[in-house]
Amino acid sequence: MTEHTRRSVLRGAAGIAAAGALVGTTSLPAVARSREVTDRHFPFLEGAFTPVTEELTAYDLPVTGRIPRELNGRFLRNGPNVLGLEDPRAHHWMLGDGMVHGVRLRDGRAEWYRNRWVRSSQVAKKLGEPYPGPIPPDDFPCNTHVIPYRGRILALQESGPLPYELDGELNTVGTYDFRGTMEGAFTAHTKYDAAAGELHAVAYYPTWDHVRHVVVDPSGRVARTTRIPVPDAPMMHDFALTENHVVVFDIPVTFDPAGAERGDPVPYVWNREHPARVGVMPRTGGAVRWFEVAPVFYSHTLNAYDEGSSVVVDVTTYPAPFYTAGRGTDGPSATGTGRLERWTVDLRHGHVRQRTLDDRPQEFPRVNEALISRRHRYGYSAAAADMSVAYLTTPDGSPPHRAFSNALIKHDLLRGTTQVHRLPKDAAAGEAVFVPRDPADTRAAEDDGYAIAYVHNPDRGAADLVILAAQDFTGEPVARVHLPGRVPLGFHGSWIPDA
Repeated sequence: MTEHTRRSVLRGAAGIAAAGALVGTTSLPAVARSREVTDRHFPFLEGAFTPVTEELTAYDLPVTGRIPRELNGRFLRNGPNVLGLEDPRAHHWMLGDGMVHGVRLRDGRAEWYRNRWVRSSQVAKKLGEPYPGPIPPDDFPCNTHVIPYRGRILALQESGPLPYELDGELNTVGTYDFRGTMEGAFTAHTKYDAAAGELHAVAYYPTWDHVRHVVVDPSGRVARTTRIPVPDAPMMHDFALTENHVVVFDIPVTFDPAGAERGDPVPYVWNREHPARVGVMPRTGGAVRWFEVAPVFYSHTLNAYDEGSSVVVDVTTYPAPFYTAGRGTDGPSATGTGRLERWTVDLRHGHVRQRTLDDRPQEFPRVNEALISRRHRYGYSAAAADMSVAYLTTPDGSPPHRAFSNALIKHDLLRGTTQVHRLPKDAAAGEAVFVPRDPADTRAAEDDGYAIAYVHNPDRGAADLVILAAQDFTGEPVARVHLPGRVPLGFHGSWIPDA
């Protein structure tokens, strides 16, 4: 297949599979476009999702409370923020151009806030800027995650594009290929094992008959790639890692070639003929053992660990079916809200036990990153009312009847209890990232630190960076940093400490 044909066929996969090149907008007469669009509801372009239209830079940000002096670094979060949209019907939330929002903290001060689009070739063209160098294959303005890696800042997207590297002021440096060793697709949901110094990824691609487990070693090079055969080209949005195993989730959301040929924005569909299953593979590579599970949409991993002859994985899920491409709306569509579950894979007896840990609506689970692949006690997640409403909006544009609340949630998975930091109406909260108070203190309690998130402040019409003491989770925030603009609901982020 030629590159042109390949790009044409896979054009619509850029949002979930990031497999396309430029995503165009529908060309309609202005009068018809205005009349038809006015009658439609686009939940992922409204309310807490409304894209911002400019890049801002602000210094010496005002603060309510006191920023802990040990927080020296940058809090960054990535998300889709569509640029130059002419027709909302051509839009899908996950197709939005990536924008990274960042706050720089140092010595008890909030030095600056910046938001910057990731300068892919598409974004550079829209902004009227030159793109340096040749355009890489499957180029896309990575919109899903932003992570620190060996002194670099990488914006990530799954299934296709290389990461984009950013500098300390969020300017785009260029694509990053792990010292020339990355071939094929990468992922947005990496797992960094601090003890081993390894970065792990599970990548998928619409034209592959397999997925790939990729290991980047401490030198920053791809050391090993293991191909895992799977039918139907499923979407593997996230995975899990333990000290001894890699866990992959083969769910019934699969690539739709006919939809790609039609130019569907996101050619992935709920496939009732594709069985849901969990695969467990030795971390060093080898045969995969598969275990069938009840159909469900697996969303994100909180963490995973080995326990005797079992593998324990804490995840967020949605009930089946789940419509990744939506049902007439401009984003994903669900038949129920997300919840936190524990999946225990019993390798000795060959079965999986799925248990609900917390059924309140929630997403974006996070753990103390130092414990990735090892036993954890605490987890943090976010409940955003606008997200639940958008996911549950019906094909005719009607919002759900039930009301939802905004909150940040701390889970004590040893005691089976939760603490909820409740937020006001319209105070949409993004993903909360845990930051240890003293990363060098190996004897510190697992929750000795802070939970940090962007939260919309409805009184100001702008966002606050909210810093909670994790051991006083329901108390008043330690600090609120008042940003000069909005931070739309988006995806994932990281705390990037000073070296």
